[in-house]
Amino acid sequence: MADDAGRHDAYTHGYGAPVQRSHSWRTAANSAGYLLDHLRPGMDLLDVGCGVGTITWDLARLVAPGRVIGIDVDEGILAAARGAAPDDVVGVELRVGDVYGLDLADDSVDVVHAHQVLQHLTDPVAALREMRRVCRPGGVVAVRDVDYETMTWSPASDGMTHWLAAYRAVHRANGGEPDAGRHLLAWAQEAGFDDVEPGASTWTFATPADRRWWADTWAERVAGTRLGEQALELGLADRSELDGMATAWRRWADEPSGWFSMIHAELICRV
Repeated sequence: MADDAGRHDAYTHGYGAPVQRSHSWRTAANSAGYLLDHLRPGMDLLDVGCGVGTITWDLARLVAPGRVIGIDVDEGILAAARGAAPDDVVGVELRVGDVYGLDLADDSVDVVHAHQVLQHLTDPVAALREMRRVCRPGGVVAVRDVDYETMTWSPASDGMTHWLAAYRAVHRANGGEPDAGRHLLAWAQEAGFDDVEPGASTWTFATPADRRWWADTWAERVAGTRLGEQALELGLADRSELDGMATAWRRWADEPSGWFSMIHAELICRV
């Protein structure tokens, strides 16, 4: 997607079924815990890059009866989110939107939330400035992004090492920053925030059920989504190598002592 400033952003994961299943696991508890103490009933909230909406629904429950707007660049994923909306969530509007040009007035929401969004942008500082514009004085802009280089696993796996190198290369070829987590604070400072609360949390997959679920999501993404297609197009892997990465993920899941973890950087930026 290109905007008026000539930025070309691409979502490295694509919107295929394996990605949607993976992202549907996300909740406010496991993906936005750092924000929850800052929420109050009646707040107006903007969820940038809301995707399948599972985090959005949780946040909406916490700020009800406040207004909640979720935006994403893809109407298809928004339609899927609308179709899966829980009956107990009301007052949520999902619409196509551009983080570089939010269709909101200055100072119009109390909270802006973006989970795993900035890593995919060619100009994350411009996006943060726009989030700051629409946030009311006294409100917060909350962002969380993973740092792919911090991903670690045991036992060692050449196939998974190849997977991570290929993923990071595809991500950078799309103009994004796979190791965004370590850059969040600098980006926020450049965007004009001078009251920032930094932190971090992890996702860990080490129980048999968690290993199997996590491995299957990545095996399917490598072999059958836009991610794998891009790796082929860029010459980062051939089809047999992609199949080998998928197999490596599934073999890792079978390890009784298998461990996988990653660090996510988190910021509460006060306006």
